[in-house]
Amino acid sequence: MSQSTASSVIDFLSIVERLKRTKRTGWVNSGISGPESIADHMYRMGIMAMLIDDSSLDRTRCIKMAIVHDLAEALVGDITPFDGVSKADKFKLEKQGMHDIVTTLGNSRAAREIEALWLEYEEDQTNEAHLVHDLDKCEMIQQAMEYEISDSIKLDSFFNTTKGIFRHPQVQAWVEEIYRRRRAATD
Repeated sequence: MSQSTASSVIDFLSIVERLKRTKRTGWVNSGISGPESIADHMYRMGIMAMLIDDSSLDRTRCIKMAIVHDLAEALVGDITPFDGVSKADKFKLEKQGMHDIVTTLGNSRAAREIEALWLEYEEDQTNEAHLVHDLDKCEMIQQAMEYEISDSIKLDSFFNTTKGIFRHPQVQAWVEEIYRRRRAATD
């Protein structure tokens, strides 16, 4: 098993830095002033994963998955369902991006773990991946609600595309609270 060199780690971290600068496309396209970055989104998802109280899940795995699930976007950008790129093409682009990113780290244990976590998320076959998908969309509508309040804008499409998709009971409760607060803010 090889280990990443100091040089390869710094190269990898420089790629990761792009996530701090890359604004999420959905917010940019919606005219949000000062939209969150991809890194902002993944950070809050990691915190959300920490808050899950479910002994049937590997919470540490969920936290790790949350902070790497959009890592490929450092190279390919934030591709939304409205960008005219098929799911298959998006997956191919992101898979190549992940391969390029983890290759930077060499054949290290960390590189293999990052790639495996990303693939697990993409395949969405485990309970942990299901949860992280829920967190991804829950974080998005939380942010949409916050932008609606701070920017006095309606972002219905973000809510409409996620209606009824949440699987985990704790996330469902959070979503209900987001909807309650959204309604209260418009009353």
